[in-house]
Amino acid sequence: MASGILVLEKPAGWTSMDVCAKLRGIFHEKRVGHGGTLDPMATGVLPVFVGRATRAVEFAEKSDKEYIAGLKLGVITNTQDTTGEVLETRPVQVSREQLEAVLEQFRGDIMQIPPMFSAIKINGKRLYELARKGREVERPARPVTIKALELLEQQGEDLYTIKVRCTKGTYIRTLCHDIGQALGCGGCMASLRRTMAAGFTPEDTYWEWNELPTMDWILQSKCPEEFLLPVDHLFKDLPSVVITGRSAVLARNGAPFPAKAPQGCMSTWRDGGLCRVYDGYEFLAVGQYAGKEIKIVKSFFEV
Repeated sequence: MASGILVLEKPAGWTSMDVCAKLRGIFHEKRVGHGGTLDPMATGVLPVFVGRATRAVEFAEKSDKEYIAGLKLGVITNTQDTTGEVLETRPVQVSREQLEAVLEQFRGDIMQIPPMFSAIKINGKRLYELARKGREVERPARPVTIKALELLEQQGEDLYTIKVRCTKGTYIRTLCHDIGQALGCGGCMASLRRTMAAGFTPEDTYWEWNELPTMDWILQSKCPEEFLLPVDHLFKDLPSVVITGRSAVLARNGAPFPAKAPQGCMSTWRDGGLCRVYDGYEFLAVGQYAGKEIKIVKSFFEV
């Protein structure tokens, strides 16, 4: 059975779930999930987890994301991007220096009100379902962290390109809207490309080719499994522990096993950090240091 991570270039017009649905048919596998939602208009890095690897989705979802976005000033829409209904247009008299100054307000820990056109549930209803009926409800602001926010270029009097690195749950559409509000002219998102998710970027050279595979490549491939990465690539930055004998038996049964801290990882051991656990060459699980043993956090071997 197919199992692994497919890091692909999501095309415009597809939702993340559209991609997963298509891949279920291609790999003949019901267990398919993604590591971070992208709106239909967005393109870029989409990690998809197939088979047993879907157990790693929770780790991928928690990771930071990076985006290149088009910021359109002077336009306010109901979706906070250029695909929506225009609610208001305003004149734009903003210099690059003024925009740079306003961006500082949005760096670090901020509060963000989710857009109505989103999949968040309020009282059991998806916000986008209410929005399509013309209803708007109060949404509590949520904390997010903008770890980096950079103005890349100005493409016109009212159009800029920004680069954003942020935590899980950040809406780039809302960020663009809020920047426009802070400038007094309004704004929305004109384009979006994700350049990093779950630690994967277009520059990763895990494949023989030098770019992320596209849906067309996968659809035309006679062996789509060639695009799958082993699931332990997601955890490549964690220290590794190799076990054998009784320790391996305990690990395969989900039980803690005795272990020593790998060389150079004593601080991680004391802090209850995570590690990769291998039985010889086979990736078994993600473990967590606890005293003089390792507890299994999530197993990945086929049962």
